[in-house]
Amino acid sequence: MSVFASLVERIADLLHPLFGATATAAAIVLFTMAVRLAVHPLSRAAARGQKARTRLAPQLAELRKKHAKNPERLQKAVMELHAAEKVSPFAGCLPSLLQAPAFFLMFHLFSSGRMAGHSLFAAPLGDHYADALAHGGVLGPAGLVYLVLFAIVAAVATYNFVRAKRQPAPTVDTDQPGAGAVAGLVRFMPLLSFATLISVAVVPLAAALYIVTSTTWTAVERAFLYRDMPAAGGLVTAA
Repeated sequence: MSVFASLVERIADLLHPLFGATATAAAIVLFTMAVRLAVHPLSRAAARGQKARTRLAPQLAELRKKHAKNPERLQKAVMELHAAEKVSPFAGCLPSLLQAPAFFLMFHLFSSGRMAGHSLFAAPLGDHYADALAHGGVLGPAGLVYLVLFAIVAAVATYNFVRAKRQPAPTVDTDQPGAGAVAGLVRFMPLLSFATLISVAVVPLAAALYIVTSTTWTAVERAFLYRDMPAAGGLVTAA
């Protein structure tokens, strides 16, 4: 924990001549970008994996049809196909999993009182949106800082929603139990981007900066990595 705290404080010291009282906020943004840059190679691997799985969807559908009555043989055939194509079904989870420890450590740091005396313009980094509302209201000095963050998150979430609706949907095997529930979840997933608005409202402002920066990075990164993905034509199913 002290390593993260010391690193953020050191970055803030270096940025102080440029950012003055908002140097710690700038350090959090820079730290977040450094974390995301560190896991970018895994994000690239995840993108390659998703593109490969989209390409293999017809072959997977054929395997499901061929081995519909033999689940064990189907699982082995799918694994063999993934191995032959060098596709990992878990690659997409790695970037998020590796970011989680950094976020939780930083969240603990933000909630421990170490942010006392630091602010982003008129909003203390250790405060919550409720504090901003209690001291000036929605259009108060601190409230306006949150409004800017909410606007950024809403714009990114809207972009993610539109882009997700245009991306090819994952293959869903209609013969498997719970296929309808899975299909419904797939359709609902794009809306989860808007849940970030709730997170920004309930966590300390320092943590909100981490979330907003990471979410924005993700949107830009995915726009670059998935720029050649075909538009979706609807949910892909396998009979």
